[in-house]
Amino acid sequence: LPFRKDLDKYKDLDEDEILGKLSEEELKQLETVLDDLDPENALLPAGFRQKDQTAKKASGPFDRERLLAYLEKQALEHKDREDYVPFTREKKGNTTLSGVEEKLSLDPELEEALTSATDTELGDLAAILGMSNLITNNQFCDVVGSSNGIDKDSFSNIVKGEKMLPVFDEPPNPTNVEETLQRIKDNDSRLVEVNLNNIKNIPIPTLKEFAKALETNTHVKNFSLAATRSNDPVAVALADMLRVNTKLKSLNIESNFITGVGILALVDALKDNETLTEIKIDNQRQQLGTVAEVEIAKMLEENSKILKFGYHFTQQGPRARAAAAITKNNDL
Repeated sequence: LPFRKDLDKYKDLDEDEILGKLSEEELKQLETVLDDLDPENALLPAGFRQKDQTAKKASGPFDRERLLAYLEKQALEHKDREDYVPFTREKKGNTTLSGVEEKLSLDPELEEALTSATDTELGDLAAILGMSNLITNNQFCDVVGSSNGIDKDSFSNIVKGEKMLPVFDEPPNPTNVEETLQRIKDNDSRLVEVNLNNIKNIPIPTLKEFAKALETNTHVKNFSLAATRSNDPVAVALADMLRVNTKLKSLNIESNFITGVGILALVDALKDNETLTEIKIDNQRQQLGTVAEVEIAKMLEENSKILKFGYHFTQQGPRARAAAAITKNNDL
């Protein structure tokens, strides 16, 4: 802006040097100008909001202990304010209604029966009337014990909470990733189930190698990699595997980072797969969307081999179609 160019020449000025060159008369004139400034202006330093009006010289350095002693002395010498109503310990108001205690009168027969009744009979009467709070714990034990044949010593006045059983975390997955991958590549006949669940440090290229190795494996029936941080490239590799593999029966990829793109690749591969009977894809990081759910329902209607499909549909239409298709496949 143009006015900023005019202000640039004042940036390097030395204010102390300018004030040192002023005469005494000019300094007084400057103080007069400062008197007209707004004392509430927070942008100015406190010493510049008004002129110095202190005429007394400093009596000495600041002494904190001496100041506190002076304030305490002033507080003790200050007289407290007198209360208009003095404090008394007497209770206000009547303790009884109208100052007269009302005496209850009972029938002579009823009064005689209550007087001659034992503690057990009084406890039974209080329990019948729903006034169990009028009897003590010992009386309650006598009543319950006498009617049920329980000894009084078996009751305890101490209320004990239920002992909490500790819940321990599940142990980590003991599967050796590298050894399992090599056994799949070697087509080990003893390896029928592969469980990589909850192993979060498996690199994505390694997961893709598992899918590639399963293309030629003829013995693995169940393959599970839930909560392994698998993403769309892993899902695409599994889709390529499902187009070739003819032995895998169950696939679990729940709780991963697979989006609708990866799920659509799997759905497209399952249209031609005739051996997989169970697949779980629920609990992904983001929702799959309506398009993916419609394609899933369409695939389940075309593929009669899938008997179990683990996914919570968000749309009512695809959910109804998928439920009908799964029911039909199980009835075949």
